[in-house]
Amino acid sequence: MPFPDIDPVAFAIGPFVVRWYALAYLGGVVLGAAYGRTLLAQNALWKDGKPPFEAAAIWDFAFWAVIGIVLGGRLGYVLFYNLPHYAANPGEILALWDGGMAYHGGMVGLMTAMALFTRSKGGNILSALDLLGAIATIGLFLGRLANFVNAELYGAPTSLPWGVVFPTDPEQLPRHPSQLYEAALEGLLLFIIIRYVTHVAHGLRRPGLTAGIFGIGYAVSRIAVEFVRLPDPQLGYLWGGWLTMGMVLSLPILVAGIALVFYAGRRAP
Repeated sequence: MPFPDIDPVAFAIGPFVVRWYALAYLGGVVLGAAYGRTLLAQNALWKDGKPPFEAAAIWDFAFWAVIGIVLGGRLGYVLFYNLPHYAANPGEILALWDGGMAYHGGMVGLMTAMALFTRSKGGNILSALDLLGAIATIGLFLGRLANFVNAELYGAPTSLPWGVVFPTDPEQLPRHPSQLYEAALEGLLLFIIIRYVTHVAHGLRRPGLTAGIFGIGYAVSRIAVEFVRLPDPQLGYLWGGWLTMGMVLSLPILVAGIALVFYAGRRAP
């Protein structure tokens, strides 16, 4: 399949350029906060009828979220994906416009921001992490679509009929659109599963359960797609085999997710 003719630049006003990738981050925060507000406003969903903080405060947290995502995502990329380069060129660490964000680092930054914000409100931190698990799939979905528009993070060559020839591929081979696989698994499918957990299975009444299911769902989806997604060129496959950095960083999330599910399951609803 030919790559769709989509300009990575959404619009430009003189020298001011706005890319779809930046809008995906912004849209993920805004739409996630809007959906989070609807969850926080439904007291019956939460343990003892107490959400981690009042619904209106989600817009205050949105500012904290942006800082946590940007700082965590950039720091994660620098440390785990290209440390030798940035150690030799420390001035480029702040050059966010050149790209280079790690989702795992952004997740840690977002969780840290949520824990600090919830603590300042006197709320239940596990319930706050459940809230993140319920809304984070929105940002994941939009972010992976933006990766596709940027023609980056594509997969290995394939003979399947939906293989895409990316304009940034020097070999110009049909490849797995791994960005769309991740958007479907980490974003759409995981959102549906967690929506069932929160609204049908009353999972938010067991603090930690929704966050744990999100961790398991994300890690399994990411590891599965990594088998057909090309690793970052500066890293390649680790230890000369099939293992990638994405798999390695997803394993602690998987373990933490399983631990949270067991912890929440042992507590009375």
